[in-house]
Amino acid sequence: MEQRISLITLGVADVARAKAFYEQLGWQGQEVEETVFFQAGGLALVLWGRGKLADDAGIEGPGTGAMTLAQNVRSRAEVDEVIATAAAAGATVTKPARETFYGGYAGYFADPDGHLWEIAWNPGFTLAEDGTITVPDFSATN
Repeated sequence: MEQRISLITLGVADVARAKAFYEQLGWQGQEVEETVFFQAGGLALVLWGRGKLADDAGIEGPGTGAMTLAQNVRSRAEVDEVIATAAAAGATVTKPARETFYGGYAGYFADPDGHLWEIAWNPGFTLAEDGTITVPDFSATN
């Protein structure tokens, strides 16, 4: 697994309220399917409904799904490799890799302290050679 983070996803109680808060701080984001993406240097900050995040990660319970670290990789095969490596190192796979609603491929694991990681291949998010991610212009595809 490369030593980098592509996205930080914050599980929020109210996506519209959270988006308005970040916009008041001067951030400019794009909302797609009740998910808000902010370019934040070489990574992205994402706001997503807390329940949806917990469901997507395959976990339940109060207080879960509040935050996830994510690493985008270059292929479906790399998703499987990273998740297998994490499991062998002691992680708990909370959601095995599978096709996603956005046309990608992703899975989740929790590290030994319960921190969630999503490993994803997303054909819409191009990675630079150094692994940095750039949020696409969603308005160009709608």
